[in-house]
Amino acid sequence: MSVRLYIGNLPQTFESKELEALLGSIGAGIRFKAVFDRDTGACRGFGFANVEDEKVADALIEKLNGHDFNGNSLRVERSERRDSNNGGGRRGGSSSNSNSQGSSRKEVKKVVHSDAPNEAAPDPRWAGELSKLKELLANQKTAV
Repeated sequence: MSVRLYIGNLPQTFESKELEALLGSIGAGIRFKAVFDRDTGACRGFGFANVEDEKVADALIEKLNGHDFNGNSLRVERSERRDSNNGGGRRGGSSSNSNSQGSSRKEVKKVVHSDAPNEAAPDPRWAGELSKLKELLANQKTAV
């Protein structure tokens, strides 16, 4: 099984062949893919390497973590694989599974507010509009 490594603190402008040569000098079977910004097309400063051999992955972490690459100190570590169901990252996904049914959704206690009209007091957000409508209706009834 291949090992996925996170390689961070990459310069925004760099030659991928230069980095691939650096990775290839440590071992064979390393595939690297940088992550680019959709709008600008510039490197977002990180990428992922897939390494076929566990020992090569360990050697890569040991030799390149903190290594100077085009003026930046590289950060190399193992990447945790993200399940396709949990959403992961900034979108609020969680890999912890607290639901006994085997679902990957995070259990959330929700407070439910009733939309039923309260006869005692109108919704304060619409109080001004409601009074205008009542006035219009009253004027229409008297005009007929």
